[in-house]
Amino acid sequence: MGPVTDSSHAAGPARGQAARGQAGPVLGTGGPRSEGTRRAILDAARATFAGRGYEQTTIRAVAAQAGVDASMVMRYFGSKAGLFTAAVTMDLDIPDLRSVPVGDRGDLLVRLFVTRWEHPVHGDEMIAMLRAGVTSEIVAEQFQSVLSQLVTEPIAALGDERAAERGTLIAAQLLGLGLCRCILQFEPLASMSADDVVAAVGPSVQRYLTQPDLTQPDPTEPDPTKPAGGLPG
Repeated sequence: MGPVTDSSHAAGPARGQAARGQAGPVLGTGGPRSEGTRRAILDAARATFAGRGYEQTTIRAVAAQAGVDASMVMRYFGSKAGLFTAAVTMDLDIPDLRSVPVGDRGDLLVRLFVTRWEHPVHGDEMIAMLRAGVTSEIVAEQFQSVLSQLVTEPIAALGDERAAERGTLIAAQLLGLGLCRCILQFEPLASMSADDVVAAVGPSVQRYLTQPDLTQPDPTEPDPTKPAGGLPG
């Protein structure tokens, strides 16, 4: 996987906070003194959301597990949706597409998501958000913000005026991949190695990144309506 940026400096409830394996500032409002409390709440939220699902999780349940008052949870995160988003995205890595050659950017984005899904600690978090986003409009809005920061904003940073269009198409490709591989577990996709998934899906994402007109066929691909080798003699 190519280099990624440490996004701990970024503001907003959907930003990643630290590179993997490094402790960084946790999401939520409040000064440095409250960081330990926020982290305890997020750890409790992760466990509760994983065990009960989004709809059955309550602020009071999370607060009880964290050993704090429910008003403290609301003070730091504002709502259950804000808490959920912070809990499942606090360690996301924001890709820097400028750090890799143009031809490797599609592979980078696919590997970022596949690696996240298979992470031994945080692998279920994006899947939990995908599941919850299907049934909750509030979570779906939060999820759109997360995907914008993971996909669309890195494309915009390249100076691409069509970043929103490209980002949406790429997000659809990657979410479909996650749904079929991790939730529905379609075979043989579910059993493919990460390298094989990247090799298979990366070129499609690369096309979304680089093809000038996304509404037209890729000019580098052969026309399937024409016989191979040209016209018969």
